[in-house]
Amino acid sequence: MMVKNISKEAKTVRESTIENKFRKAVEATGARCLKFVSPGFVGVPDRIILLPGGTVLFAELKAPGKTERVRQEYVQSILRNMGFTVFSSVNTDEQILEITHKCREVIRNAKRI
Repeated sequence: MMVKNISKEAKTVRESTIENKFRKAVEATGARCLKFVSPGFVGVPDRIILLPGGTVLFAELKAPGKTERVRQEYVQSILRNMGFTVFSSVNTDEQILEITHKCREVIRNAKRI
């Protein structure tokens, strides 16, 4: 019996798969997770997360092994300098869990007010 050797390329996860998983996980916390598109201003993060109390988070999702382009890094630095939280190169369950914890924390704190 011959055992097939599955290449790493065959095991790659598409960014759209990560984005769908991410969106579902974030929305399960009660947050809104919107696709962020800004015509005329390229390099914005993929997702904008809206939370109670006016808290806004941004997330750039990437397929494993991929990194931000220079323009994306530049836009992320602008957002961070304005005081926003930006999550970069999100592509693992651990990163998604970290972001959902942040969402739950913000929602929990908003309920106390």
